[in-house]
Amino acid sequence: MNNTAPDSSSDSPPTPVALTHVPVLAAEVLDALNPAPGKMFVDGTLGGAGHTRLLLAAGARVYGIDQDPFALDRAREAGLDGLTVLQGNYRDMGALLAGAGVSEVDGVLLDIGVSSFQLDDTDRGFSYHSEAPLDMRMSQSGESAAEVVNTYPEAELASIIYEYGEDRLSRRIARGIVYAREKAPIETTVQLAEIVKRAYPGFSKGIHPARRTFQALRIHVNDELGALRDGLSAAEALLRPGGRLAVISFHSLEDRIVKRFLLGSAALRPLTKRPVIAAEDEQASNPRARSAKLRSAEKLDPEVTA
Repeated sequence: MNNTAPDSSSDSPPTPVALTHVPVLAAEVLDALNPAPGKMFVDGTLGGAGHTRLLLAAGARVYGIDQDPFALDRAREAGLDGLTVLQGNYRDMGALLAGAGVSEVDGVLLDIGVSSFQLDDTDRGFSYHSEAPLDMRMSQSGESAAEVVNTYPEAELASIIYEYGEDRLSRRIARGIVYAREKAPIETTVQLAEIVKRAYPGFSKGIHPARRTFQALRIHVNDELGALRDGLSAAEALLRPGGRLAVISFHSLEDRIVKRFLLGSAALRPLTKRPVIAAEDEQASNPRARSAKLRSAEKLDPEVTA
């Protein structure tokens, strides 16, 4: 999602939703995808269309996919020439593009995670800094984070927090959630953040302890890692020979999946041995770029490699 934040765990308080955001690793993405007039790209995580605008400025045509209806509305209102918006999850990009009459493209961009628009919109429930309904659904449909914390068994909650949040106190946090919900439903972000904080005795300052739990719930609610695995396979199939794939991730769980996929693919050649990270000046001006990692690859020609 162009303008993607590291995750819902950002320790910077949300700012009012702006009309535009600066996309992370902008120059590096353009270098990886090599857009040009006549080329066709998929932005599988359209978000604020920051990266898409750069591709369009280079003369390319872009099919922008997003499951967030608000992101699609903003893109339509912008009236960007050369952009076709498609509502859905990027894991289904093959079917979405087929429905638009497209069978192959020159490049695919995936900017994984929660977007700045979603994080900064306090009503969406992605951030623990502001009081909001405990939602976290990117598509605005399906099971919400509130339903998860109020209905899942303690052991399953602990597993989600440990696996997706990598929090060593996952069992204590899950126990605290179950204890609290027995008294009253957990309905807001601040309620949950306070429950998690109580599992960390002595916490006073630094990274808020709710960061990992919020990340874990968001990943679970949106099946983000499953979507990433499916999306990588869909992108590989959709690329024409010589086409480029660029993926920006924001935490180790995502980056590990991308790395293993690229190394295990017989159809893709990684363009760099290590992930590309933001330059110091970008990290200084945009804290949300500090955890961004870009991996890219090129689709091989099966006739040449056979």
